[in-house]
Amino acid sequence: MARHYTIPVFVPELACPNRCVFCNQRNISGTLCQPSDNEIHGIIRQRLETIPDKSKVEIGFFGGNFTGIPLADQEHYLRLVQPYILNKEVSSIRISTRPDYIDLQRLELLKQYGVETIELGAQSLDKEVLKATGRGHSVEDVEKASRMILENGFSLGLQMMIGLPCDTLEKSLLTTKKIVLLGATSARIYPTLVIKDTALETLYHKGIYKPLSLEEAINWSKMLVPIFDEAGVKLIRLGLHPSEGLLNGENLVEGPFHVSFAELVYTEIWNDLLEPFANGVKRKSICISVAEGQVNAAVGYYGKNRDMLKHRFKKVVFQDDAALGGREFHAYIS
Repeated sequence: MARHYTIPVFVPELACPNRCVFCNQRNISGTLCQPSDNEIHGIIRQRLETIPDKSKVEIGFFGGNFTGIPLADQEHYLRLVQPYILNKEVSSIRISTRPDYIDLQRLELLKQYGVETIELGAQSLDKEVLKATGRGHSVEDVEKASRMILENGFSLGLQMMIGLPCDTLEKSLLTTKKIVLLGATSARIYPTLVIKDTALETLYHKGIYKPLSLEEAINWSKMLVPIFDEAGVKLIRLGLHPSEGLLNGENLVEGPFHVSFAELVYTEIWNDLLEPFANGVKRKSICISVAEGQVNAAVGYYGKNRDMLKHRFKKVVFQDDAALGGREFHAYIS
């Protein structure tokens, strides 16, 4: 199966009608200004050089409200990347936008220029959370936009955040289940961070808002991920992309940021699956067969799950098995 790659082009806060309490896209994405045409070409050409042949490649316009900019400007960006589609270096385009900026005119333009996937920044499907975060749209807006996107032949992606103001684990679980019911084929989960120069920073310093701890964010996420897995919704991002400002702490005030957040979550999911084998009398060996691509997650971050099993077994082996899928596994004990 061909690997899938997305070349991200960040256009921070482009046409956003308001700034949500958590949002400072320039600090989050590491992009300080709108990229020029030449810079966009440079980003694409540089990434294409690193992508293996026969891969499925798409260009993604992220970081703003793409369908909120004037139609002529949308068309300019879309035209700009058409040569990569025509020469088959890139197969399609993905855009991210707000659910309250979707209509038939915009969808027709996107379809004309090879956009296949539209991601909506839903963030939550709880009305209290949306109001507290200043999203400026309703749950009904997300439902209507999702329906229109699917009816017009696009793939639907939905983004959600956990730990927003007024959020609870129960509300995040309901948001996850609603994303599945809306027909999304892909999703992203972002833990809420307190970023500098945001309204959320003010609320944090006043003691009104407290972000999730890293442990809480991991525990919430490990309960959400299986819901998407079981429904066949591809989770294409778990945790924020580590921009330089987040890595060096310059833009991060507080919150559950970790450069390997996804790996930590998948480690805990596998830990729950494998923990029963760590109890009981000492045995000679255990061989865990897992689906292709799951060995690292099963072994765990810094070998956490392997080390857990070593308390009971003298020899612990993990191996691929092409006959398995998802998080299916077989344990052979001697």
